[in-house]
Amino acid sequence: MSKVLVVYGSTTGNTESIAAKVASLLEAKGAEVVVKNAADVDPAGLADGYDVVLMGASCWGDEDIELQEDFAPLAERFADMGLAGKKVAAFASGDSSYEHFCAAVDVVEAGAKENGAEIVAAGLKIEGGASDAPDEVEAFAEAVAKAL
Repeated sequence: MSKVLVVYGSTTGNTESIAAKVASLLEAKGAEVVVKNAADVDPAGLADGYDVVLMGASCWGDEDIELQEDFAPLAERFADMGLAGKKVAAFASGDSSYEHFCAAVDVVEAGAKENGAEIVAAGLKIEGGASDAPDEVEAFAEAVAKAL
């Protein structure tokens, strides 16, 4: 059975709802899933003991990418997470009125690849929470499940 870590940073609850829904869908596929709020984790060795790491955060910003405040410290320490050889996928909730709509996906994918991870599913970028895009959330979870 694959062990999956889902780490999210959420201010309004939208990204948290995506994390919870993806976790539930993966558990239904037989994965052992642990969900953690970015505010409660230490980046050092974060991926240790997991086969797959999913990371999600909200993001906004017109001039610069502004990651969700709890997730931003993690994004600065991808090198410390132990991502080499891990399967990784990213998800984000955003507001399309911002230039950097859901750019957290791009930040996570770049940081993970740079540190030796394999991206196993196209990043999920949605406006709002899990209930606003149920088909997209399910398709993302299905793509991740194929990598388990």
